[in-house]
Amino acid sequence: MKTGDEAKARGELRRLLEAVANRLIPGDDWPSASEGGVLEYLERRASEDPDTWAGLIVPGLRELDARAVASHGRPFPELPEDEQDELLRDFERGRDGIGNGDENGGGNGQVSPERFFEVFLSLVAEGYYGSPEAGGNPGAKSWDMLGFRPGPLAGHPASVPEAEWPLRTFDELRDRYDAVVVGAGAGGSVAAAVLAEAGMSVLVVERGSWLRYADVGRDHLRNHRLSKYGHNTGPESEGHPRTILTPGGAERITLPHEGDYHNNAMTLGGGTRVYGAQAWRFHPDDFRMATRYGIPDGSSLSDWPIRYEDLEPYYERAEWEVGVSGDGGAHPDGGKRGRPYPMPPLSGTREARRLAEGAARLGWPFGPVPLLINSVERDGRPACGRCGQCVGFACPTDSKNGGHNTMLRRALATGNCDLICDTIADRILTEGGRHATGVQLAQSFGGTIRRKRIRAGHVVVAAGAIESARLLLHSATDAEPDGIGNRYGQVGRNLQGHVYAGAYGLFDEPVQDGLGPGVAIATLRFAHGNAGIVGGGLLANEFTRLPLIHWYRALAPDAARWGSAGKETMRVSYSRTSQIQGPIQEIPTPESRVRLSPTVKDRFGIPAAMLSGSVHPESVRAARMLAEQAERWLWASGAVQVWRTSPGDGLSAGQHQAGTLRMGEDPASSVTDPLGRVHGYDNLWVSDGSVHVTNGGVNPVLTILALAFRTAENLIKQA
Repeated sequence: MKTGDEAKARGELRRLLEAVANRLIPGDDWPSASEGGVLEYLERRASEDPDTWAGLIVPGLRELDARAVASHGRPFPELPEDEQDELLRDFERGRDGIGNGDENGGGNGQVSPERFFEVFLSLVAEGYYGSPEAGGNPGAKSWDMLGFRPGPLAGHPASVPEAEWPLRTFDELRDRYDAVVVGAGAGGSVAAAVLAEAGMSVLVVERGSWLRYADVGRDHLRNHRLSKYGHNTGPESEGHPRTILTPGGAERITLPHEGDYHNNAMTLGGGTRVYGAQAWRFHPDDFRMATRYGIPDGSSLSDWPIRYEDLEPYYERAEWEVGVSGDGGAHPDGGKRGRPYPMPPLSGTREARRLAEGAARLGWPFGPVPLLINSVERDGRPACGRCGQCVGFACPTDSKNGGHNTMLRRALATGNCDLICDTIADRILTEGGRHATGVQLAQSFGGTIRRKRIRAGHVVVAAGAIESARLLLHSATDAEPDGIGNRYGQVGRNLQGHVYAGAYGLFDEPVQDGLGPGVAIATLRFAHGNAGIVGGGLLANEFTRLPLIHWYRALAPDAARWGSAGKETMRVSYSRTSQIQGPIQEIPTPESRVRLSPTVKDRFGIPAAMLSGSVHPESVRAARMLAEQAERWLWASGAVQVWRTSPGDGLSAGQHQAGTLRMGEDPASSVTDPLGRVHGYDNLWVSDGSVHVTNGGVNPVLTILALAFRTAENLIKQA
């Protein structure tokens, strides 16, 4: 094709692109798709995913234009709006096939018109409602239309100074430390602080990078709440695979931003850098599930070897030393407490007040959600700025209390703690299957892999339930050929997270005021005592929704999604929709597990974690019960339309992953003892959610923190 013909073809395609996009999101008092930066966003996606663009989008647009000519005698851009919409509805319904297709189609080398419409509509919505950093939505006009405010309230600092971290290089490390802590998340940061403050020399090894606030970013399509094209923390996509073992026995590779990877944020601070920070204690009966309910068939449900009363002093310590805001008297059924929270709860929201009225009508107990977020200035960091994009992102005001800005700071302040990032512990070094002598570190440097052995008096593993299990499995020796602590085949089993379920409700007036973090009211009414149900869980309202999450997940099933009606749906429903959901007490199974892949290795040559398993049927039943109760709450609060969300039955681990190195008295059914030490070892400890026997019907981070205080205290006694 000659240059002039190519230019003409590109011009015609762009004209068609603009016409179709503007029918999906037309102009009115607010910008159309093209005025809202969608074409610029589409150019970015075309360059990032040329296969989809060339194999689906371009053929779909051309077929749409060809049908316009065949049906109406004119190209699509020249048709009146009603005829354009008729053609688009035909594509939405999937009528006939489109030539020149590939795997995007349904057969015979044709692309599905329905598939084309679905993908193209999603791309247009992403460009219009997404963050300006992603290439569309200049000036964030669509956010103004919806009333979404991403930043802190007026009068709060837009950002706070970020202190420098005294990071060590490979060559600066000592040959020996009293303790090496693997992982700088919730559990690792607490362990490091307690040990360093006791005078021990400590090395903290973090596989992720230290990411400044700007490095974490604000892309609404690449974060730990919506990771469609990537996420905003480590690890990188290249060189860090995991695999899924399918029911047929085949392995399928999954990447860090994909849902079945079950990725915790891998950066300094771990998941606490971007978490929602709900700070719940486990219910007393969460520690005795098997005694209360029996052991369902096919499950590995078991009691903890400790009680709530054993952990209560450490819950209190975590709340006061890390920093929790809340009302200590709001949820008395959750267990006795010795002290109130150190900070009052965040002020209520319009949604919380409306839901409180509904809970009162039902006679349910309710109260504010405890949060590891400053409600007042504390430790030199300001109170929450109430921004609209909390969970999934770093905090602009540094008001979220994570491992990085609380306990790890304390550890480094002692002068006894060294910190190295971008480095993995690829092997724990042991003697005779009874004593840990240190760790072997690996680091990518200048295109090569360097390794270094560090001797240690104690080793504390705090890499998260998947990576901690992988590390023990990979550290096999002649004395333990199947991996450290794995004489009975228990390492990696009982992987669990949380099954979530709930409901959305549409109200006839605004219930959202945009005050972050959004989650503000909860009930523990269904934690236990549900007829015919094993366990139960928490119900709370949700965090503030990103506009794109609202478009993807929170529109009513019968709501218009495009055209003038779709735009009006977004404009009206964004502030009038409430979501209530919660995690249920997941029933563990031995076949939900972590193993080493026999075929796939990471960039360091280490076998990838291979994940397998599914949710126990009792967990699905409990989740459905919780969704029913969420629906009742919304109706009682005055919703005019309610629809439930359904639980899935695939492997559950997610960012609440737990259970793979569970604690117990018997080495035949557990990996660690009641102190958090690997059975048979005198100096190898686990300080993360891996040790959880069950994962509670609430968010688990406060339990991880409390157990880390307890484990570190016991380590000091043994040192």
